[in-house]
Amino acid sequence: MKIAIDVMGGDNAPKAQVDGAMAAVKAYPDLEVTLVGNEANIKQHLTSNERITILHTEEKIEDTDSPTMAVRRKKQSSMVLSVREVKEGRADACISSGNTGALMTAGLLLVGRIEGIDRPALSPMLPTVGGEGFLLLDVGANMDAKPEHLVQYGVMGSIYADMVRGVKQPRVGLLNVGTEDSKGNELTKETYAKLKEAPIHFVGNVEARDLLTGVADVVVCDGFNGNLVLKTIEGTAGTLFSLLKKELTSSFVNKLAAGMLKSSFKNIKSQMSYSEYGGAGLFGLKAPVIKAHGSSDDVAVLNAIRQAREMVEQQVVTTIKSEVKKIQA
Repeated sequence: MKIAIDVMGGDNAPKAQVDGAMAAVKAYPDLEVTLVGNEANIKQHLTSNERITILHTEEKIEDTDSPTMAVRRKKQSSMVLSVREVKEGRADACISSGNTGALMTAGLLLVGRIEGIDRPALSPMLPTVGGEGFLLLDVGANMDAKPEHLVQYGVMGSIYADMVRGVKQPRVGLLNVGTEDSKGNELTKETYAKLKEAPIHFVGNVEARDLLTGVADVVVCDGFNGNLVLKTIEGTAGTLFSLLKKELTSSFVNKLAAGMLKSSFKNIKSQMSYSEYGGAGLFGLKAPVIKAHGSSDDVAVLNAIRQAREMVEQQVVTTIKSEVKKIQA
């Protein structure tokens, strides 16, 4: 199995990607990695090239670039070349921490959609208090969703939770303003009725306040609301840890207490960290394309590689194809 990694995208590039790749090939004997980026910069951090090859390029898509224009004009960029490795069969999956819009565009233009999937979904795993996490589809790939799109998200998310996360009969919830069947706007009401008929374990409407308690294993929504949920969770978590740190260092007594509870705080931070869950999959494409967090460290990259590897190994894309055909039949 081979995975292509864009090493020029993200805040900690290329060190995080190189370190994550070396850890991955050590952990998975069947894995080969292609690092796509500036060879000289990669070699500054590469201490072992076992099952690791370099595809050299000096062109990069910036976060400020227009996604479609960047993909069309920067054809030798590390991101586009990584996706092209998948399109042309030299890699089974690819990962990038770079420009999200550009990666979605490259995935659509080069890899292409699964037949029967109208719109791909950008789908991260988010933390829960129990540590299991939940999959949120969509967080920005499709702002103006239709009911049939959300049903497809529910099916794809259920397959992923089962085959990659190991959750048997995953609970699929519809994000809404209340749990009652009659709640919501026309989109959620129509989607609710369709999800009840879908080949998934649909548990009904779920509210945003309950997401982190593990009310569902998969939560579907349109990309606009999903992005608001994602940013709110990230912002709230960051603010709480910042306030906690400020309070625990405000006095000598607090510092002593903080020292005694240091390991507990580390456990909490790890449990709520995105790095433990991998990246956001672009579900609905013909091959796994993973968007890693922009601030990914080597642990996050390693987990994104694990995620991509498991999607390939468990033939998630093939299963999605067959299930979508059943819905359309």
